[in-house]
Amino acid sequence: MALPLCLGISATSTSYEGIEGVVDHPVGLIMPGLIAGIIGGIVVGFLSGSRYGVSGPAAGLITIVTAAIIEFGGVQAGGFEKFALAVALGGVIQFIFGLIRAGFVAYYIPFSVIKGMLAGIGITIFLKELPHFFGYDKDPEGDMAFNQVDGHNTIEELGFAFENVHWGATIIAFISLIVLIIWGLNFVKKNKVLSLIPGPLLAIVISVGVSALFMGTDLSLVAEPTEAVIDATTGQLAEPEPVKHLVDVPTPSNFDEFKAMFYFPNFSAISDPAVWRVALVIALVASIESLLCVEATDKMDPNKGRTPMNRELRAQGIGNLFSGLLGGLPITQVIVRSTANIGAGAKTKMSAIIHGIFLLAFILAIPGVLNLIPRATLAAVLLLIGWKLASPKSIIAMVKSGWAQWVPFFTTIGVMLFTDLLKGVFAGLIIAFLIILYRNFKMSFFLNDESADGKVHLKLSQHTTFLNKASIMKRLDTIKEGKEVVIDLSETISIDYDVKEAINDFIEGAEDRDIKIELIHGEKLEQAKMSH
Repeated sequence: MALPLCLGISATSTSYEGIEGVVDHPVGLIMPGLIAGIIGGIVVGFLSGSRYGVSGPAAGLITIVTAAIIEFGGVQAGGFEKFALAVALGGVIQFIFGLIRAGFVAYYIPFSVIKGMLAGIGITIFLKELPHFFGYDKDPEGDMAFNQVDGHNTIEELGFAFENVHWGATIIAFISLIVLIIWGLNFVKKNKVLSLIPGPLLAIVISVGVSALFMGTDLSLVAEPTEAVIDATTGQLAEPEPVKHLVDVPTPSNFDEFKAMFYFPNFSAISDPAVWRVALVIALVASIESLLCVEATDKMDPNKGRTPMNRELRAQGIGNLFSGLLGGLPITQVIVRSTANIGAGAKTKMSAIIHGIFLLAFILAIPGVLNLIPRATLAAVLLLIGWKLASPKSIIAMVKSGWAQWVPFFTTIGVMLFTDLLKGVFAGLIIAFLIILYRNFKMSFFLNDESADGKVHLKLSQHTTFLNKASIMKRLDTIKEGKEVVIDLSETISIDYDVKEAINDFIEGAEDRDIKIELIHGEKLEQAKMSH
């Protein structure tokens, strides 16, 4: 499953088709995504402390990659070589983040936002894979943004897919889905022989066989194109290639073609401020996305393990350093592959390392065999992953947990669906922070004007800030004349100057309202005054 995602993210990140003023490399590059996937598996997998996390090129960085390559002049003008240098430098910066223990940031992400991110990714995957499920493959795998590189948005793409259903791909997708569902049932899991066979692998083998049976019929996944193609380099009509609803791994015919697929860093650009600026952006965004995914993966960990966050930043940094030096895309931990890893029954981080080794071995040794895999089967696998991440059961549980949980949860999902992962998470964090401020505003003091002793009791909590000034003043103003008021500061540690002034003003005006004041630990008001 990592293979088509690596290919798709690479093509999407480096494809300029439809971007105004940039037409120098319309088909995109292939190897940078594969390099990132291999490095993410082998290098990051080896160094990381995450048991189930799988790293590779991330959809969340597509916009940054594309914008940087355009800023550097495009692929043919040496823009990718400059970008590769920025990736390597970004890795160094990430490693420094790990050394200075910046990973603590992950522990401040609310549970509701993490759950919202998982559900948002699940819904996005589900919507993005439905077109591939029905054989409509215009948008590359891994394009998770609402506005896609094929010129449509996520919702529009569904309409085009349903108008252009490829029945051969659809039949294969449904067969694959049935196999996957059956292989998830208890009788298979408990069978000593059947449980040794991975459901996705079985679905792929069966789908390759069915695809072979469809060859030469109207259901074939390989069809001759109906439109002429113009060569991007010469501008002349070119021999159109067959339309394939299959995985498309590059198969160079000789060493020169293979060598031409690689782009290495341009170290002469190390003094360019723009390169360093892009490197810092990559380091920051890749670190945030990795920490988010690590936290989410830990939440799904059946053993409830905890990943060392600073070690993860160092591992990701070294991974990005190697990826940049070899001409790869930026690397982060990726929730889709991590979820698949857990679902497949992984026990240790060796699964992530071995997946990287398999990627390398298969691409070098049997790329032709990989090109027999129907995209529709991979879409069926991803659909189930999306369903698990955004299961109705988990959504209902969040709704039942109270408004303070489900408001940031649904905010994260909504913004993510119509923008991207990071914007969704930041929106959820802002809402969660506002809710925290609101609850702190409501609960920083307690006023009881119907106590058994007939007195009005005002008790301040441990920390009372200027945010509570308005509500405290409002409640004090409602106290009736002739009452006796007890102001209790026994548990208070800190009082903002504004609140202290409001209470002092109330005390000074109490005599005019015939209100008697009893202060408990009133010296704290004086201490607050002296400290300011």
